[in-house]
Amino acid sequence: MRHLLWLALCLHFSVPALAQDGSVRPETGKPLQAAQHMIKERKFSDALVKLREVEAIPNRTPTENGLLEQLRLIAAVSADQGAVAAKAFDGLAALGALAPAQRLQFSEAIAGAFFRAKDYAATVAWANRALAAGGTSETLRNLLVHAPYQAGDYAAAAKAVTEQMGAGGQVSEALLRVLADCAVQMKDTKAYGAALEKLATWYPKPEIWTELIRAVSARPGFSDRLALDAARLGLVVGSFANNSGPYVELAELALQAGLPGEAKAALDKGYAAGVLGTGQEAERHKRLSDLAAKAAAADLAGLAVAEAEAAGKDSGTALVNTGLAYLGFGQAAKAAAVMEAGIAKGGLKNPDDARLHLGIAYWAAGQKAKAQEALKAVKGSDGAADLARLWAIKTGAL
Repeated sequence: MRHLLWLALCLHFSVPALAQDGSVRPETGKPLQAAQHMIKERKFSDALVKLREVEAIPNRTPTENGLLEQLRLIAAVSADQGAVAAKAFDGLAALGALAPAQRLQFSEAIAGAFFRAKDYAATVAWANRALAAGGTSETLRNLLVHAPYQAGDYAAAAKAVTEQMGAGGQVSEALLRVLADCAVQMKDTKAYGAALEKLATWYPKPEIWTELIRAVSARPGFSDRLALDAARLGLVVGSFANNSGPYVELAELALQAGLPGEAKAALDKGYAAGVLGTGQEAERHKRLSDLAAKAAAADLAGLAVAEAEAAGKDSGTALVNTGLAYLGFGQAAKAAAVMEAGIAKGGLKNPDDARLHLGIAYWAAGQKAKAQEALKAVKGSDGAADLARLWAIKTGAL
């Protein structure tokens, strides 16, 4: 970090050349040159000691003072002595020796020095000075978040990230993770979920999706009947990873729901991923797979008859369930059509579940716009709307 800072300072503000017009006297020029040489060798603390010798010389000229403060500013920033750097900055400013660009860059550099010295209040103060001077760099944005975060001011850190999102949209994954942890520290489950949603939207990694699905499923009022839907989403977003448990759980839930086609498809994926059929549970996996395969074959053979019978019923529940069966067998377009008919018929015990499943079917069929429309229509507070929102993120609606 210090090496990069030094390179940046050399790039934007090279070590000043000592004046040759007589405005620098020999008694000040010699220690200034020595300090300059120490800075070039990155002996910043030694340079600051040498510059104190210059400071002790009486009746310095404005040029000597300017060179003194320039060298001291560069050395102090590089030595993480923020207070010394700040004093040098103010000295240069009083001399009128700082251009606007220099004010900005040095303010940011001083903020960084204070941060590395763990003076977080001063970090924020100088970062805000750089911000007021027109600063927009990622380094500056990070300082405005990480300084209050390290100081334990989680509300301020969260506010800083939120303001950055409001001003410029997408922020880095690191800042979103800070936002999520701030919510955890403040025990704000709603804010935590919102941070995870942003992470899943912009940085959709399996581990992020895993935590997001877990957080949603743990919310008060989340219905047990939606466990299969949560597992279904987990499979799609890749959160099962190399763990056999989620594949088995999904398959068992699907079998319990009368969806052997979906159970078989999940187990087939687990075998294809190399996480099923091995280890101490291999025999159990095989028994479950054989059971699912046999039940799926029988279910598929009678699916057309089941659809016809469902169409003749007063309620659309059976049609929606038949649509889910088609979806489990990979027939997404057919599933969506059957679910549409079931929802139109009405009489559903859980109409929001039906709309959620319809949105999933549309997405699987490649009908993104219809998927988003169906998912946005899911309401309620029992978890269906939460899952629909996650599916909307997955389909790109949010």
